[in-house]
Amino acid sequence: MKQILLTISCLFIALTASAQHIITVKQSDAQSLLGAIEEANQLNAKKNAKRLYILIPDGYYDLGEKVLTRITGNNIALIGQSTKGTVIRNAPDIKNEGISKTGIFQNRGSNNYFQDMTLRNDLDYYACGAEGRAVTLHDKGTRTICNRVALLSHQDTYYSDAEDCQHYFKDSEIHGTVDFICGAGDVWFDHCRIVTERRSANGHGYNVIAAPRTSKTPWGYVFESCTIENIISGFKYARGWHSTPQCIWLRTTLLSPEKLSKPRFDNQGMRTVLSNFKEYGTMDANGQNITPASNIITIQLTTKKTEGDKEIITEQNRTTETIMTEAEAAQYTVDNVFGDWHPDRVTKKIEKKAQKLMKRL
Repeated sequence: MKQILLTISCLFIALTASAQHIITVKQSDAQSLLGAIEEANQLNAKKNAKRLYILIPDGYYDLGEKVLTRITGNNIALIGQSTKGTVIRNAPDIKNEGISKTGIFQNRGSNNYFQDMTLRNDLDYYACGAEGRAVTLHDKGTRTICNRVALLSHQDTYYSDAEDCQHYFKDSEIHGTVDFICGAGDVWFDHCRIVTERRSANGHGYNVIAAPRTSKTPWGYVFESCTIENIISGFKYARGWHSTPQCIWLRTTLLSPEKLSKPRFDNQGMRTVLSNFKEYGTMDANGQNITPASNIITIQLTTKKTEGDKEIITEQNRTTETIMTEAEAAQYTVDNVFGDWHPDRVTKKIEKKAQKLMKRL
């Protein structure tokens, strides 16, 4: 009898422990989603916690004006049922506009994973005037993976906000207008779709896709085999935020190459001229190589300060070539950029597990 009770007790403990690693959200229930995240934060507070899965059925999860839902746990996988069907949105009050104030999620954990969902920030961008910073994923953690995730906003859509972070995007889609992929660290964008929206309500002006501020990591933002789609407004690849920004575009497909403004990258430095901006193997929609043989730009930075009754203007200039050689481009691989972290392998492993788990819905 004691042996039977012991066996039942052990089985119950095993089932309970297993259940703790899978949380299913109620369909279209925003509070259930928030509760699942809070539970996961508590269960996976330790960095070496076992992978925990939050399963999110297709539905509309409206967070209203709520911002900065924190994901503080580690090794948490948020798995939606489909990219277009699982929609999580917020709509911050325009009075609270700001890069650090508007995010749907603020990730502070390590090794967290997002798959098959849309994050949409519906702040009224065109009503904000000169600024309309509305973040979807504000990432202060590291080693985050986004697989088949759509990030929809206008300014500052994605923000990697940790100086030494590493992140990986696979088959994802990011929309925006100006500086809509911004921040620090080494971030690899693998076969992603980058969509530039209208810069203004009437379409005037041009967009800047990326604004890196690379300071402590060696590689910066790397876009591998991505596609850029344009909606009305012209665009430039990137501009430097501050520090030593790096932004590399490899084998990019431009659906509207005529929309790429000269000099391709923004040469008006924000707070630095020390930008490493390069491209290699750029193609049109037919796969034809349209990379210039050379594209030399002069990055210019003008700063002003007042001393007494005098205004002192300082100008800095730096001339650089933005077209990479084949040998230079070959240095950019996932293994070289991330070292002992292999996000491409992690993605395949979690995809396989998630496919089985989602059959429960």
